[in-house]
Amino acid sequence: MDNILLSGGLAFLITFFSIPVIIEVAKDKKLFDEPDERKVHKAVIPTLGGLGIFAGFIVASLLGVPSSVPPVFQYFVAAIMVIFFLGIKDDILILSASKKFIGQLVAAGIIIKFGGIQINDMHGFLGLHAIPHSASILLTLFTIVVITNSFNLIDGVDGLAGSLGLLTSSIFGVYFLATHQLMYAVMAFSLVGSLVAFLIYNFSPAKIFMGDTGSLLIGILNSVFVIKFIAIAADPALGMPLQSAPAIGFAILIVPLFDTLRVVTIRILTRRSPFSPDRNHIHHFLLDLGYSHRRIALTCIAGNIAFISLAYLLRFSGTTMDILALSGVSLAIVSVVYYSRPKTKIKSISLPELDQKEIIIKSHKIFTLAGDAVEQN
Repeated sequence: MDNILLSGGLAFLITFFSIPVIIEVAKDKKLFDEPDERKVHKAVIPTLGGLGIFAGFIVASLLGVPSSVPPVFQYFVAAIMVIFFLGIKDDILILSASKKFIGQLVAAGIIIKFGGIQINDMHGFLGLHAIPHSASILLTLFTIVVITNSFNLIDGVDGLAGSLGLLTSSIFGVYFLATHQLMYAVMAFSLVGSLVAFLIYNFSPAKIFMGDTGSLLIGILNSVFVIKFIAIAADPALGMPLQSAPAIGFAILIVPLFDTLRVVTIRILTRRSPFSPDRNHIHHFLLDLGYSHRRIALTCIAGNIAFISLAYLLRFSGTTMDILALSGVSLAIVSVVYYSRPKTKIKSISLPELDQKEIIIKSHKIFTLAGDAVEQN
């Protein structure tokens, strides 16, 4: 317990006192997130909050993880460093999606090869149990990359990604502590301490954003946590087994994970790049309904807790039925929110400066009937 208190408290202090310095440096160097037609904020805001989260997490973890644990922590640190440099470069200079993807594969490879984090059992999902080694590697790579990006994609309004990361890391940390997985518990509570401090500055109205540095860090850590959680929870010999462990793990991450899977599927079905930006995320739908940033964050947190409770109540129905029920309810809720949004207002006007052409005002742009876009002042 001393290690947990040390790591969590130290992470909070480092992040809390580093964020104001980062804000000042970002202002001096003009390292801002510029508003555009897709983003929801209207003012320039520093994007290097992830640097403070990383500093708090890495120092606290290095000091809090006891030297007696198996020597896999160093490999987690190596993977986290890869993610950190990907994120910081993207926040400052912009990094192409392909390069980010390759970097994430490298980090995931380190975690699998040297960290021993691997999905080698489906625990009854779709009737499957043990799976071949090659399929196990591919599935684990896919899982790590998807979860890593899910927190990056859900980071669209003030306080949302940080709040979700705080919730998931707290749950995993408590479980790891209860099952005597001290290294993972220290890592989880180090992240918790950093996120609590960060949210003081990020909850609406935000003074700073976490950027890719922070969201990718939260994602890569939660991918490790959930795979380890499923392995422990499905093993009766480790003291605290849970029926349908994969479904409960899915429920813990359901808001960012289901939203990402849904949005990427839509992009692929419409023949667009999975990395192409749009406004199809759940927080965009809630914004269209008039929700404030604070209300969106609290609603998503409440919804996530409700899904965890549902997964736990349905755990005896089996992994497959539990996951299908969670997915079905999620899809139903998203559909209701989507179709409850106010319709886009379209009106036809005539402007002399456009040679009397009919134009359509839609969203933030003016489109002529010929398809030419004219920026709206």
